[in-house]
Amino acid sequence: MEAAASVREVYLKPGDFCFGEGKLRISTVLGSCVSITLWHPMLGHGGMCHYMLPSRNQPRDNLAPDGKYGDEAMELFMLELNKRHTVPALYQVNLYGGGNMFNEPSPKGMDIGQQNIEMAHRLLQEFGFTLNHDHIGSFGRRKIAFDVWSGEVSLIHIDHRKQTANG
Repeated sequence: MEAAASVREVYLKPGDFCFGEGKLRISTVLGSCVSITLWHPMLGHGGMCHYMLPSRNQPRDNLAPDGKYGDEAMELFMLELNKRHTVPALYQVNLYGGGNMFNEPSPKGMDIGQQNIEMAHRLLQEFGFTLNHDHIGSFGRRKIAFDVWSGEVSLIHIDHRKQTANG
């Protein structure tokens, strides 16, 4: 009897990016950061990013794309799609995060989470992806785990405003 293939687990820290296939689970915890998951249902591969800011806002010169920034995380995705000779329209796309980490709404122009969400929507549209599901905005943090072999994403959302001082 053959042993079941073990699951390879990858935890993304802010700025990390992972793309692969097989028994791969990619997980992360998000506050104001955003994660995009891409999954190709016919080929069974996919990936996830965890970006902190919409863009670098300065010339990159000859530096490689950095997953800390939304626009550069999308470049990393597109490099993976090009390697695999696939196109954005064939992927199922989910979007998570962009939560407000304070107890009050952020002043206009200061809400990094909202800026990250807006960048994700702009990039997905620009590159020809269709959003299948999202869990974005609001308050607090999210823990997500993406099972690349099935395309399933599990989500735990914790709104810090609802927690009491005693736990």
